[in-house]
Amino acid sequence: MKLKVNERKSAVSPPGERKFLGYSISPGKGRAWILIAPESIRRAKSRRREITGRSKGRSLEQVIGKLRVYLTGWRNYYSLNELPSLTRNLLGWIRRRLRSLLWKQWKKGRTRYSELRVRGVGKDLAAQTVGSSHKQWRISLSPALCIALPNRLFREMGLPDI
Repeated sequence: MKLKVNERKSAVSPPGERKFLGYSISPGKGRAWILIAPESIRRAKSRRREITGRSKGRSLEQVIGKLRVYLTGWRNYYSLNELPSLTRNLLGWIRRRLRSLLWKQWKKGRTRYSELRVRGVGKDLAAQTVGSSHKQWRISLSPALCIALPNRLFREMGLPDI
């Protein structure tokens, strides 16, 4: 067939030192674990960061629509992963990113306060959150945003579990 061997990609080494098709193999007690390779996670996070960019002027529905397409394919490809906490952490990061996106879109203090109040946050907590000097990413973990934008809301909007 006259195929050329790529020296960079071909090697003989223990399974834990190499990645294969986006997976890595980690030794365990009596068996090996199939995990998503760290490089694949970095690439996926970069792609998700690109999709959920906070300066593109898109609605939350549009962002979740793009994420739905990407995450469905990603979930199907990496379905052999045997470490569920890894995908759970990635999904938590995405939800935090979406909360951060909405916080930035609400822009003004008055809008932020009224959005929090409409979504069931108490007066004091809403005022404290709006008055905070922290940026979007830090605020996205605040109790007020977790109450106003629960995980259930994102599931109802179509964000798939991975």
